[in-house]
Amino acid sequence: MPHKLLKLLLGSYQWLASYWPVLMPRGIRLYTFEQIPLFMKENPYITDGYRARLQSKLCLKSIFVLSNETVNIWTHLLGFLLFFLLGVNDMSTVLPASGANREDYVIYCIALFCFQVCMLCSAGYHMFSCHLSEKTCHRWLALDFVGISVGILGCYIPGVFYAFYCITFWRQVYLVTALALILAVFLAQIHPHYHSKEWRHQRTAIFCSVAGYGIIPAGHWVWLNEGLGSAVVQLFLPRVIVMYLIAGAAFLFYISKIPERCFPDAQSSRQESSLPTRTTITIPLDLADVCRKSERVKEWNHLSGFKDCDWWYAIVSAFC
Repeated sequence: MPHKLLKLLLGSYQWLASYWPVLMPRGIRLYTFEQIPLFMKENPYITDGYRARLQSKLCLKSIFVLSNETVNIWTHLLGFLLFFLLGVNDMSTVLPASGANREDYVIYCIALFCFQVCMLCSAGYHMFSCHLSEKTCHRWLALDFVGISVGILGCYIPGVFYAFYCITFWRQVYLVTALALILAVFLAQIHPHYHSKEWRHQRTAIFCSVAGYGIIPAGHWVWLNEGLGSAVVQLFLPRVIVMYLIAGAAFLFYISKIPERCFPDAQSSRQESSLPTRTTITIPLDLADVCRKSERVKEWNHLSGFKDCDWWYAIVSAFC
């Protein structure tokens, strides 16, 4: 019964295109999994709705076609727009009202720039993954990995910078380590098999390790703030835990290929996404959520007792 219900709700992309021909520009058609080139075959449980063998111009036009990449493309493009608008708003209102100095503006701009690069690179990959040239598709895949790495770096920079603002030594240690890890990911892409399907598990392990590195400075921050019994730790640590739980859930969905594994024939409209992108998206959103309430930032300020650093806690609210 659930199988038939999903199939009825989702339907076929060819059927949709026949009723809305304006959504199907000339020269673009949708394919089944069996019809697409071998290098495009990633998930056999997504059986329909593939764009394939398109020139660059048609790849751009195809973003308005109802395909199994439509949600991926537009959520990344809208994500870029969201971060851009947040940046404009905070740069013009929140930061000036918080008494931010030049250093705060630089950190904030770096973080927002990294998030926007991540969104644009992933949008580009999902947009041009249907290109006629296999070499072009692999180049966009490589650019997607670069964007993901930049996005992860953008998460670490403001988090570590402000968490260890009053402890310069550890701030520099963790920032340099994070930068070194991202550079190592860049260098790993030089390996000829890095982007191959055979290295899919290795790539996943690399990005999970880079994302999981954040547990180390987070644990150190908890220890410096007198452990789990500290009021400031109890205020913010649950949010960090929720962030990693969301990332863990994304990982499980990715490796298990659920729900399309359970209903392959009904999942022609399933939007496939890469694990690193899903994981990366959760990090900035949860960082923003941590800093959403200015009153909680003030409470952290009051509880910390760091007299020399009181002013910067208000700056953290700019990252919402």
